[in-house]
Amino acid sequence: MSDAPRSDAPRGSTLPRVEPVPGEPAATATVGTERVLLVADYHAGYEAGLRYERGVDVPSRAPDRRERLLRLIERTDPDRLVVLGDLMHSIGDPGGAERGELEVLFEAFSPSLSVTVVKGNHDGGIEDWLTPESEREVAALEFDPEAVTVTPGAGVALGGGAVGVCHGHTWPAPEVLECDVVCLGHEHPCVRLEDEVGGSRVERAWLRGRLDPDPFRERPEYEGVSWLERDGETPPRPPRIVVVPAFNDLVGGTWVNLANQSFLSPFLPAGLADGEAYLVDGTRLGPYDAV
Repeated sequence: MSDAPRSDAPRGSTLPRVEPVPGEPAATATVGTERVLLVADYHAGYEAGLRYERGVDVPSRAPDRRERLLRLIERTDPDRLVVLGDLMHSIGDPGGAERGELEVLFEAFSPSLSVTVVKGNHDGGIEDWLTPESEREVAALEFDPEAVTVTPGAGVALGGGAVGVCHGHTWPAPEVLECDVVCLGHEHPCVRLEDEVGGSRVERAWLRGRLDPDPFRERPEYEGVSWLERDGETPPRPPRIVVVPAFNDLVGGTWVNLANQSFLSPFLPAGLADGEAYLVDGTRLGPYDAV
């Protein structure tokens, strides 16, 4: 699946593009002069959450998650890592095993790597820890908080409006909708696949299409968004949308190809036009609701 030119094109191009990393629940985006690695729904501390919330004892996979992400960073050589929400799993402030997992992860990042965390519904007060203001709290960190930016869940525009990023649990910011491509997480899209003998398996999937104007036109905060205007014979085309699969392979998700499934995002599936599903290995499945 590719939204535009190859992700290994020379840096410095201003053409927006988002391209999945083959075999991985991650994508690269080139915006302006910066190469970005996009991941969603890392859910640090998920195993501790299972023990607390459901009484299920699952060995921690924190080292595996960390090493997978570090290998991805080495493979793609980004200038910036963008986490599309739910970096952590607990709803409140990170603590215990979760805080420890994130500390080790951020300490392992190269000093040259910038990190943007789009706040998800699980990220609570994560900015109080990642970007503290007091000198005492900054001194206690083993990584540079100046390299970290935390943005609201409604998202921001990257590269002067080339790529918009948000988590997906709230309606996107107007500036996100003015971008050429909108990337989000939160949904954890999956497909249930059946074979000819009745066996089935669930696979993480990408969703790709264009935003449908109708549900956005109903909301007053989007007055003035260019592609929602009805004036003129040929209004601008809506942005492309890419729903990124969850990086954490333990979390559940929305089985997008089954009837009567409730989507998590308030603007999906109504806001997705001509949506297609792709497996993480790049296999195109076609329209997500007809797989």
